[in-house]
Amino acid sequence: MINSPYNPSGIKEMDKSIIIETAIAAMDELVELLRMKEPVWVTSPSDGRYMLHRDSYDKLFPKPNHFKSSSARMESSKDSGEVAAPAINLVEMLLDSNKWKDMFPTIVTKARTIDVLDTGSFGGSLHLMYEKMHILSPLVAPREFFFIRYCRQLNASTWVMVDVSYDFIKQIQDAAPTRSWKLPSGFMIEEMSNEKSNITWIEHIQVDDKTLTHRLYRDLVCGCQAYGARRWIATLQRMCERFTFSTGLTARPTHELEGVIDSSEGRRNLMKLSHRMIKNFCEVLGMSDRLDFPYLSELNNSGVRVSLRKSDGQGQPDGLIVSAATSLWLPFSIENLFKFFRDEKKRAQWDILSSGNPVNAIARISTGADPGNCISVIQPFVPKENILILQESSIDSLGATIVYAPIDLPAVSSVVNGEDTMKIPILPSGFIISSDGRFTSNKGSGASAATSSSTTSGSLLTVAFQILVCCSSRSKQLNMESVATVHTLISSTIQKIKVALECPDLE
Repeated sequence: MINSPYNPSGIKEMDKSIIIETAIAAMDELVELLRMKEPVWVTSPSDGRYMLHRDSYDKLFPKPNHFKSSSARMESSKDSGEVAAPAINLVEMLLDSNKWKDMFPTIVTKARTIDVLDTGSFGGSLHLMYEKMHILSPLVAPREFFFIRYCRQLNASTWVMVDVSYDFIKQIQDAAPTRSWKLPSGFMIEEMSNEKSNITWIEHIQVDDKTLTHRLYRDLVCGCQAYGARRWIATLQRMCERFTFSTGLTARPTHELEGVIDSSEGRRNLMKLSHRMIKNFCEVLGMSDRLDFPYLSELNNSGVRVSLRKSDGQGQPDGLIVSAATSLWLPFSIENLFKFFRDEKKRAQWDILSSGNPVNAIARISTGADPGNCISVIQPFVPKENILILQESSIDSLGATIVYAPIDLPAVSSVVNGEDTMKIPILPSGFIISSDGRFTSNKGSGASAATSSSTTSGSLLTVAFQILVCCSSRSKQLNMESVATVHTLISSTIQKIKVALECPDLE
């Protein structure tokens, strides 16, 4: 059994047999769904993705609805794509809850293995797991699942992994009762040549979160684009590319870092630190509506979500940390916004760390074929200070992220020289860009037809900042001053962005 704060006291033999029966039935259903085409799978008229035809599905796999409320809805999607990783490596990673979370840092914020069961003569690997998913913005409701994950090898080169919700441990949620229920979902991994794999992914859930999702993101979420199969595939492709991309380092010869990051160890270490930065940033976006301090809640109605927490000391600076995030719609494509935020010449127009001066990327590690997929060490013009900025930017078919954090020169030097990255405190801020989910025309069809951003009316931008309060005091005055500071910072940054994009009056 794997250590977890959610380990049950023990699963009775009767419960174990029911769990195994549930897993086998879910596996059989998923294998059938993977093989089926029309009329069970039909294309969505809005974005061309594959979705289940509800009547055809219900005839084949009748089952009662888990949620009885009229607001509950079904989400279904199917997609496929090629991934730059051997099949057996993917199977091992996706059965490990920690690696599962690492592979999907922008989707999975918590993951734990509760128990591992011996399936006996049935074969395969059966895990009882918990995960919490959250994406894009505090305005999007998180989703929690307690589920069975069952993996079976179909032949020498093909594996199928199924997830299905199960009420085996109701009492351990860290939030209100879950509003998400996973019907048999999962993926088939097929070994290809050149150490690549083909993945076919199916997501099928019942969810009751419409009232919890802000109107800004409702089209994206209710249209199955937020948590759908396409997002899982795109994220897996991007992360596998990141982990295997080993070329493209450029370092400018005018700085004392010259030549240092040329070592593969230094490059891997900096990528490891940057990955932790990304995970920390995405976890911050899951801030709760229930703030730590009730007297701060009036600020929650201004369009900026604010939370205050004490650092846990693990890779974070000591003290109280104020986090703030807001989201807005902008009439620009994902690509154009991504290009704007990555432009070193325009950074001074919005970034307070640049002090209104141009910045200079002194080292860059490519993490993908797209030149925008990279880790950069940026030098702002701050006289007499050795402050640098560590930044990772990433773009795929569904959106983009730009995450950055101030870091001093000695810390960067220690990282590239191989020291433990967990000793480096880091407090990231950044941006997440996604489609607004409002399609104006239909282009492409089929499971892997990723609709281009030109078919949407604009993009949704989330801006999130964190600042450190260098004192452990929890006085009301200090807390309010800190919240006011970060609130002003994020509001002024949004206005600067609008001015730079020539839409200052956009509400």
